[in-house]
Amino acid sequence: MSLYQPRPPSILDWPRALIYYVYIALATIVLGLWGLPLALRGTEAANRVASVWLGQMLGAARVILGLRVEYRGTPPAGDCIVASKHQSFLDILALARACPRRAFIMKREVLRVPIMGWFARKVGSIPIDRGNGKEAMKQIIAEVQAARARPEGLGQMIIYPEGTRTRPGESLPYKHGAGTIQRATGLNIHPVAVNCGMFWPKRGLPIRGGVAVVEFLEPIPAGARSSQIVELLEQRIEPASLRLFAEAGGRPHT
Repeated sequence: MSLYQPRPPSILDWPRALIYYVYIALATIVLGLWGLPLALRGTEAANRVASVWLGQMLGAARVILGLRVEYRGTPPAGDCIVASKHQSFLDILALARACPRRAFIMKREVLRVPIMGWFARKVGSIPIDRGNGKEAMKQIIAEVQAARARPEGLGQMIIYPEGTRTRPGESLPYKHGAGTIQRATGLNIHPVAVNCGMFWPKRGLPIRGGVAVVEFLEPIPAGARSSQIVELLEQRIEPASLRLFAEAGGRPHT
């Protein structure tokens, strides 16, 4: 069996996952309290705290779960939009770890998560009401432009063009958000393919060991219409994610 395929199911998968979730909770409390004074200094300091937390989360995944992430392609470093396939909590951790000044466009409910919600806002994430359509998009564009005007800049703004998690091998219609933001800001878009859901399922249990892959694809420069950008994103992300799905032993759904 390839390292890129999930470890065969085991009776130990559930207890390992439960131990890992307990670790997440404890480490988040400890690092959140430790990092609070630092994060109050601003976005850059909050991102340094987030980097420590992300390192702990992915390091513990290797030790407890036997699960690690392999990166392919070149993660972006400057101001840009990162548009990624979304399958599980693992790709959130992996993307955030790869991007040095990460922030997310996220549903407003995430702010209610203790500690993580507060830090997400401090690093520059933008909470939105997904049921508020045009007003939500106006808010996103205004906050992105305001962040770009600050001395530290925007960083890497991560968005999920399908709007939610999908099962490995499946796709939902792509939303216009990434294209609309690019048209308004002129930022490059970095598409990302993943197969994280093969190891860490949508509902979070059980988690299986192996090597998940996060692949940064060729960037999409500004200049096209919003609808064309969305088509380009889908044409790059979906075939690449299906390739990674097959590499992990996935088979087409019938």
